[in-house]
Amino acid sequence: MRPVEGFFAGVWGFVVGDDWRTALGVVVALALTALLATAAIPAWWVMPVVVVGLLALSILRAARSVSRRG
Repeated sequence: MRPVEGFFAGVWGFVVGDDWRTALGVVVALALTALLATAAIPAWWVMPVVVVGLLALSILRAARSVSRRG
């Protein structure tokens, strides 16, 4: 593997990791924050709300996964 491909594979693995849904949620939240900020609407609240929501969903998915295993 070429060094550039290895670099991008490492970045992808670090950012996306085991849960692509959380990574996608963060990207969407950043985009929403940018849109609100360019519209001169206070956007400071978006990331804390999204982080709490994504954390709750991640924990819920993990709990369901553990309960299915028995």
